[in-house]
Amino acid sequence: MSAPRTLRIGTRGSALALWQANHVESLIRAQPGAPLVELVKIRTEGDVRTDVPLWQVGGRAFFTKEIDRALLGGEVDLAVHSLKDLSTVLETGIDLVATLKREDPRDALLSRTGQRLEELPRGARVGTSSLRRRAFLARARPDVELLELRGNVPTRIERLMAGDYDAIILAAAGLRRLGLERHITELLSQEIFPPAVSQGAIGVCMRTGDAQTGRWLTPLDDRASRLATTAERTLLRTIEGGCQVPLGAIGSLVAGAGAGAGAGAGAGAGAGAAGEVLRLRAAVCALDGSAMLSAQGEIPADAANAATLGRRLAEDLLAQGAAKLISSERDARRQSGSA
Repeated sequence: MSAPRTLRIGTRGSALALWQANHVESLIRAQPGAPLVELVKIRTEGDVRTDVPLWQVGGRAFFTKEIDRALLGGEVDLAVHSLKDLSTVLETGIDLVATLKREDPRDALLSRTGQRLEELPRGARVGTSSLRRRAFLARARPDVELLELRGNVPTRIERLMAGDYDAIILAAAGLRRLGLERHITELLSQEIFPPAVSQGAIGVCMRTGDAQTGRWLTPLDDRASRLATTAERTLLRTIEGGCQVPLGAIGSLVAGAGAGAGAGAGAGAGAGAAGEVLRLRAAVCALDGSAMLSAQGEIPADAANAATLGRRLAEDLLAQGAAKLISSERDARRQSGSA
């Protein structure tokens, strides 16, 4: 019997991306009869365009397009992404085959003085590269100064320590994976700072129909993470219209008999029956923090229901006026020459 072919993993070259790719490699190698695995580093638009905030640039998939092309071109066999970077509409010929067990999805505040968000002085300089974080920060602390923050995770921390910022906001998951959690001052409440869609989750993609690769990847799929992120990604896909949106969402599996309450109520037989429930909360915020729309719901936990719940919460937000809020934000950025 011939040995299995070497699996080539496409990944960005940042410390966090390499941690994620190496983690997937270790999970593949742990399986009996596993093939050799090779990492292939690929530079993406998001790595190259460091002069402009990505939320001011039109388009999407800044950190994934080039890796997708390498995958479709047969240069790599699988791609490892931070799932929050992966477009909600995949390239034709690519499947999201595994969603790994999720890390802490919350945002983390890092401050030079150890002050929590509510303790930062007026005018404190807070760095973030995220449209979503800017919006929810403007709502929670309209008196602080928002500054752009680019670079990999260690570089951002170095800039904080050098005094370029009084505080910065990063994903807790990346800090934990890189062993940098000691820098966390405060884990931000999901009610005040709803996480980015799929934050903390790692997604693994392959070419459609590549059963030889899929054999090693399907065992890596985590059901709880898959259901939660499916609901979140469906919500975002329904709302976003192809551009970045100041939206946060978090799905979770809970045990209980209360499925049926809220926007996700009544989907299919079994609603309200005892068993696992998928719960989803989401919010859209104006970039200046002046308005916020929110929705929540739950549904019996299965793959079809996850997508249904995401669509229903999106429709709820749209009915509340999310489309108008998002459109006004885009118009303002376009008029300022940044969209």
